[in-house]
Amino acid sequence: MEQFQWNNVEQPERLILVAVCTGEEADTVRSLDELGQLVETAGGEVLGMAYQNRDYPEPGTYIGKGKIEEIREMAENMEADGIVCDDELSPAQMRNLSNILGLKVMDRTLVILDIFAQHARTNEGRIQVELAQLSYRASHLTGMGVSMSRLGGGIGTRGPGETKLEMDRRRIASRISQLKKELREVVANREQQRKSRQRQNMPVAAIVGYTNAGKSTLLNALTDAGILAEDKLFATLDVTTRKLLLPGKQEILLTDTVGFISKLPHNLVDAFRSTLEEAVYADYIIHVVDASNPHWEEQMVTVYRTLDQLGVSGKKIFTLFNKVDQITDTDRRFDRRADRTMQISAKKGINLEELQEEIAKMLAEDLQPIQHVFSYKEMDLVEQIRKKGRIYKEEYREDGVYIEADVPAAIAGAIS
Repeated sequence: MEQFQWNNVEQPERLILVAVCTGEEADTVRSLDELGQLVETAGGEVLGMAYQNRDYPEPGTYIGKGKIEEIREMAENMEADGIVCDDELSPAQMRNLSNILGLKVMDRTLVILDIFAQHARTNEGRIQVELAQLSYRASHLTGMGVSMSRLGGGIGTRGPGETKLEMDRRRIASRISQLKKELREVVANREQQRKSRQRQNMPVAAIVGYTNAGKSTLLNALTDAGILAEDKLFATLDVTTRKLLLPGKQEILLTDTVGFISKLPHNLVDAFRSTLEEAVYADYIIHVVDASNPHWEEQMVTVYRTLDQLGVSGKKIFTLFNKVDQITDTDRRFDRRADRTMQISAKKGINLEELQEEIAKMLAEDLQPIQHVFSYKEMDLVEQIRKKGRIYKEEYREDGVYIEADVPAAIAGAIS
């Protein structure tokens, strides 16, 4: 079986990007540009791109015969090693294209899966990636026959690799079952962590956004989290949660999440659901947008579409237009779905102090007023009020501590 090691050889694989344009050509070009970034992130080299205007992809070969011949000629002239299609291919499309062109054929999903395999650091991340990869491969076993060798393992055959590809359907299904069992244990642990946070009555904000919008950079800047933050797609996959002390001594937990992207493979959404659902369980959504990206509006649409798909609703959204140091037309950035917006630069530290003040104000909007005498046996609750509420009056009396304050709903509900 063929072995492809894109990042382990001096010369990376040379590829041509291919797409079917069923709408606006500008949208297709934008998507191909993004696919090129994905390929380069994975370690490949983009030689060129080609697309065909059609009402829908060709069922058997994705693109028509004429375009196939054109791409074959391009590949010969450019000495390309293969092609990457901008949509997920069916097994038949992948097999037929590979046989006709005599080249390695991949699709957008395989490239994204490979990037995830490269960047997964934690045990949970590795389980999720392997589960997504095997689910993809299982769905592509039908009809592949001897052409299975051309499915490869993405860039560098990471994760399950070629040996996993040689497993029959029963063994793949067995491995998927085992991975799901391991993932359920990880998910149970994550749920325990969430319950622990709830017992602390500490508000949680999930940081979401399109990949490479600057989420990890923001978390590092606010909390010294020390997580990897690079100018590349999907630089980090693993969830990181850090505590932020706000003005007025309020505290909030900030949780970084996996970046979103257009055409995010269903296998990844399913495998990473426990990670992506951090946004579901959070109290607030902090939406980071790359204001310098010319397609920031389309990227915002993708983020909200993914949040809707996950069932995230009824939460306050604070949209941050990041990287404003790189643009001049800042007044044109807006988000109608957000409850509040701000322009920042996480990397340059622009408006980060003001951001913390605005987060504190957002939390204060959800506080409830109380007037109550706490017995001296309830000092732990008093301490929570000091950390998470706003105290206006505190008096020590014979029967306890009298407090007038604004407190989070969870604390107000705990007062008998």
